[in-house]
Amino acid sequence: MSISEGTTLLHNPRCSKSRLALQMLEESGVAFQVREYLVEPLSRSELEVLQELLEEPPSSWVRTGEREWGENELSLGASRDDLLDAMARWPKLMQRPILICGGQARVGRPPELLRELFEA
Repeated sequence: MSISEGTTLLHNPRCSKSRLALQMLEESGVAFQVREYLVEPLSRSELEVLQELLEEPPSSWVRTGEREWGENELSLGASRDDLLDAMARWPKLMQRPILICGGQARVGRPPELLRELFEA
């Protein structure tokens, strides 16, 4: 299944916001799948699709506080391709949680923002 089909939560079970998003989805009764993106990272091409669904540049959904960010001297001024390559190589750099639903995607920071997708 492609990431643009169905409803998918890109989830990190160690993240409290991601756990809250999972709980919200479970309580909603919406059919969805969970993809633990640290266990099953998104490919570079899936990250490109995700960027289109988010309608945001990678700089808006990359985590800059991670060790990999600093160690590799990345910056928000890096090119789109460099940021997508970095997220493909170090999935930890991807913001979480992200919900993909109905041909759209949204970063769940705060998790309540995701309701706009699955309650529509």
